[in-house]
Amino acid sequence: MRTLDLLRLILENLGRRKARVGLTAVGVVIGTAAVVVLVSLAAGLQRNATEQLGGISDLTRIEVYPGYNLETFGGGGGGMVVAVEPLGPGGQPAGQVLITDQSLDDFAALPGVSEVYPRDMVMGAMSIKYQGMESYNMIIGVPPGYLPALDLDMQAGAVDLERGTVVIGAMVASGFYNPRQRPGMEPPPPPDLMGQVISVAMSRWTTDGREIRRTVQARVGGVVAETRGETDWSIYMTLDEVTAYNQWFNGRRIDRSRDGYQMAIVRVGDPGKVVEVTDMITTLGYQAYTQMSFVQGINSFFTILQVIFGGVGAIALMVAAIGIANTMAMSILERTREIGLMKAVGATNRDVLAIFLGEAAGIGFLGGLGGVAIGWSAGQVVNVVGVAYLAGQAAESGGLPPTVAVFTPAWLPGFALIFATLVGIISGLYPALRAATLIPVNALKYE
Repeated sequence: MRTLDLLRLILENLGRRKARVGLTAVGVVIGTAAVVVLVSLAAGLQRNATEQLGGISDLTRIEVYPGYNLETFGGGGGGMVVAVEPLGPGGQPAGQVLITDQSLDDFAALPGVSEVYPRDMVMGAMSIKYQGMESYNMIIGVPPGYLPALDLDMQAGAVDLERGTVVIGAMVASGFYNPRQRPGMEPPPPPDLMGQVISVAMSRWTTDGREIRRTVQARVGGVVAETRGETDWSIYMTLDEVTAYNQWFNGRRIDRSRDGYQMAIVRVGDPGKVVEVTDMITTLGYQAYTQMSFVQGINSFFTILQVIFGGVGAIALMVAAIGIANTMAMSILERTREIGLMKAVGATNRDVLAIFLGEAAGIGFLGGLGGVAIGWSAGQVVNVVGVAYLAGQAAESGGLPPTVAVFTPAWLPGFALIFATLVGIISGLYPALRAATLIPVNALKYE
């Protein structure tokens, strides 16, 4: 039998029983729509979580810290005893893997690494002062090219660092307070620091108990727009200045080969290689952290969630499969003589099998088509309502507003349609085999 004749015959048979076919297909529609909506909901949650995390951190960035040689032994009673290496020259643990200039070169030589920057923080007692107000913020020393490489949005000024200038985060100004404020007095409003000169008051104690104070001034050359991350509360200076301040606190010159850097920032060009590069750095003996590892964990969790949600929807399709099998079995009983007549005029078992499998596949396909359309439409409605609700929650909590609540991946409609068609074929397989193996003489005599 030619393919076109087979298709025409299948469509005619389905058209003769519109009501029965329609009622049977409704079960497939419900199951397919459930699969599309539930999987789209899980995909939307995954996308939203990933975007939220990506919006507050650079996913191509790896934070590297010195490594420590820790030996862990099992203590009595289930306790843990941690043994640390004795101190070596410079007061550093003998087993510590420092971040030196050679380390920076090693990081830069790793495949996929695009940029490497050392970082230090001012380590000592200090406060930030401006017009009688004080604040305590983290002062971070970075190379001049570090901030421009982050591609930050600026609230005011420029991102370039020079000696004697600082770049501050958006929330630094809100941290200033009046140290002489009395009860009942109104707190001062956050000052506009752009272009202003702030003072950094530092103090240290000598071995004989004397306090030594030092005050340096710096002009605010730029204010970074809010990032909801570390940058918001940080003050950035050149690495050379921070190094000089730390030398003053320590009372000696800092030797990078002996003291190292407090941390390094490694950036990878391809986000897909971030975790791989992180593992390489860890293998070298350093501590390395990246937000991409959290993203991968989130993706793994939501992938499992998609499978679970899809499985719940597939249960409805399995119920629909029973309906298809029942419909096809009843159809064979009603058309037994028709089957015998087809075989008598030359139809083969293969032709009969193809006709009934085609009808079952047609019911699955029609149900899948309707289910995809209804599931996608329902997803859009849920998306509008969900985004509005989540945006309200984000506004109350101060978080980032979501962009999507339900997301339908491009592969999902096609997969759902093919899966519904396969369910139809599998459901109709046993009835079709029964029809194909009928003996023509017995089928013609069937009443």
